[in-house]
Amino acid sequence: MPLVLLIVNQLLAGVGVASGVAVGGLLAERLTGTVAMAGFAQTSAVLGAGLVAIPLARLATRVGRHWALAAGYALALAGTLLIFVASATGIIAILFIGLGAFGAASAAGLQSRFAATEVASKGYEARSMSVVLWATTLGSVAGPNLSQVGSDLGESLGIEPLAGPFIFSGVAFALASLLAAALLRTPPAGQLAGDTEPVASVGLGQALRIALGQPRAVFAMVAIICSQTVMVGVMVMTPVHMFHHGLSLTLVGLVISVHILGMYGASPVMGWLADRIGAGRVIAVGVGILGLAVAIGAMLAPDDMIGIPLALGLLGLGWSAGMIGGSTLLTRTVEQRVRVPLQGATDAAMNLGAAASAAASGLVLGWGGFAAVNGVAALVLVPVVVLGLRAWTVSRRARRVSDTADTSV
Repeated sequence: MPLVLLIVNQLLAGVGVASGVAVGGLLAERLTGTVAMAGFAQTSAVLGAGLVAIPLARLATRVGRHWALAAGYALALAGTLLIFVASATGIIAILFIGLGAFGAASAAGLQSRFAATEVASKGYEARSMSVVLWATTLGSVAGPNLSQVGSDLGESLGIEPLAGPFIFSGVAFALASLLAAALLRTPPAGQLAGDTEPVASVGLGQALRIALGQPRAVFAMVAIICSQTVMVGVMVMTPVHMFHHGLSLTLVGLVISVHILGMYGASPVMGWLADRIGAGRVIAVGVGILGLAVAIGAMLAPDDMIGIPLALGLLGLGWSAGMIGGSTLLTRTVEQRVRVPLQGATDAAMNLGAAASAAASGLVLGWGGFAAVNGVAALVLVPVVVLGLRAWTVSRRARRVSDTADTSV
């Protein structure tokens, strides 16, 4: 039952986040008149997600994941209301604050993936995580396609048309928060199904020190951070790039839907692969797909309505592999007392890195175009490759030592 409720919760959250993300940058550009602000608007949302990730993890430790999820969606609802105020007054500072609070929905949604591993049977953690992420597909694909409907609704209500889609966001976040608070119940945060020891999480600093001594844990953390950073940096500038070249909101919504379908639609496959062939190999697959996505994106014509959806779909698919592989590897590599603070710290770093990427991508788009945005994204993949090779080398050396010891005995 908890897994079913998590799935429904993710579906609602998917509608809420995707309805706003497709037009948030465009609304900022409309209010300020500058393309750079489109990137900074998305930065606010991603930065907000990063800032609340650790407090939500601490709340989960104290009172349970379900209360942390409810709090995250409630904060996102408050952010949506501030966005309406900003669109009515034209005060850009209020818009950025509202988008920052809006980002709490992303933080809560990402925390749901760890909640899924905690209610899963042993050995099925990755598959349970992937099913919860897959549930986001329905809402997230529908959300961007509500852009034109929301715009028309906003105009009919006398508000800024680009703020209209946030009406759907507000309703979805309200329902998600109520569902998590009233019905959802989860085990103590950080405790997997089958764990018998009570949760006694260490502090954040100690958790990081422990993790930094484990190459596989570092590899997992960097894979999560870089996958999110690459995905956000390219994704947030795609609607702006398309809009500037005369493509409609309907086409923008279609491309974002394809991208989100790539992010979540194949997640059960990624979860199954992580359980069967290993999380590290799934991360490697993700890096390869992300590399292919940014290579295609760098060569596209602005109005290529075959290439743009293809590149954005692959971008989402690579993110799925990196996120599920990295999250599974992190959960399985570190001991129980380290899980929750390390998960919170990783999500915070992931969103802060993505915030920096979103902010920079607006400047890069203005300087070198969409090809430059994709080129910079490719460079972000380099640390994942380097640390992956390091983790593989250390693991291989450890196996050789173990095999030698077994032979000598």
